[in-house]
Amino acid sequence: MNKSPKPRVVILGGGFGGLATARALGKSADITIVDRHNFQTFLPLLYQVSTAGLAADHVAYPIRGAIRSFNGKFRMGSPISVDHKNKTVKLDSSEVLPFDHLVIAVGSVTADFGTPGVEEFALGMKTIHEALTIRAEVMRRFEDLCRFEDDTRFSISVVGGGPTGIEMAGALAELVRGPLMNDQKHAARHMDVLLLEAGPRLLPSFSPSLSEKAKKSLEKLGVKVMLNSAVKSVKHREIELQNGSRIASVVTIWAAGVKGAPVIENLSLPLDGNRLSVSPTLAVTNYPYIWGVGDICGSKAKDGRFLPMVAPVAMQQGRFVAEQILRSSKGLGLKDFKYRDKGSMATIGRHKAVVEAGPIKFSGYLAWSAWLFLHLFYLMGGRNRIGTIVDWSWNYATFDRGNRHIMDSL
Repeated sequence: MNKSPKPRVVILGGGFGGLATARALGKSADITIVDRHNFQTFLPLLYQVSTAGLAADHVAYPIRGAIRSFNGKFRMGSPISVDHKNKTVKLDSSEVLPFDHLVIAVGSVTADFGTPGVEEFALGMKTIHEALTIRAEVMRRFEDLCRFEDDTRFSISVVGGGPTGIEMAGALAELVRGPLMNDQKHAARHMDVLLLEAGPRLLPSFSPSLSEKAKKSLEKLGVKVMLNSAVKSVKHREIELQNGSRIASVVTIWAAGVKGAPVIENLSLPLDGNRLSVSPTLAVTNYPYIWGVGDICGSKAKDGRFLPMVAPVAMQQGRFVAEQILRSSKGLGLKDFKYRDKGSMATIGRHKAVVEAGPIKFSGYLAWSAWLFLHLFYLMGGRNRIGTIVDWSWNYATFDRGNRHIMDSL
């Protein structure tokens, strides 16, 4: 008796969701991953590249290496159209890939919410290139400040009080208080780190008690936390708030939110806002052979709100969609996706972090240790883990950061 052929699965996106799908399918499918980069970026640690805590290559892992064990294929490029009749996807390289199942896991990009000036004058933090740009801008402005012996000040503003924003602000403050203070005290003492949040408290998805602890920890590091400070526009070296006040900001880092990657608009698929419209099975509405995974997936919780755009959601959805594809190939019924929220965490600096998992809430050294362990656990590649441990150990022992290079230009 002949075995049925393996389903041909094309996965658009090599991030957390796309790779989780591929790994769960393994040798049970003929897999091709498409991504515009040939590496996966470990986004939770990208802010440490921005603040000289980690080398850029420690948060990147080659996609081909991740799929080698099950003979997966990789194509570097972006999708430009889907032929639903013939079940093919065309790439910007002009290659046409046939599929039995198409997994959309193209991720997200920085969302400016229509705020004027963000694209022109603010720096996002969704890619390694953006992280290196932030690092170079901060260090270049620091070098500029070293030329002055007067009271000229240099301000760095982080917009957005979620986990990404507080981690970035805390790391910047530690960079200023530690390595830059040792490099040139006068310049470091004239650097200000601001954190702007539109709402009444930081970390709105956490409990109020942990939000307050995060705020106090940041202020202890020297961060000026500004709540109820919605941004009206971003200008050259300046931020205008909705209340009409203006804030000097030599470097503005935008961490206020993300949205589904705009490449999805090329694929002639139903959207729910800027995400894919999907059924509870994660199949795209009206297309039972196309699946949504990760940030681009418009899957919703019981309260009707979109699931958060975080790595745990993407990985759970990726493994679930792999199971759905195999069930579909065997003629079995499909299941409904249920996200299991294992909790949230954010680090603020040395020995400072907050963790919330259901009724369990804790902060301080224990939370910081848990954050370190989990991020090392999920980081791909032994070389990356070892390199990260070495960088972290050096930073911890010496209060120094050896990655303070300006490398965005010759």
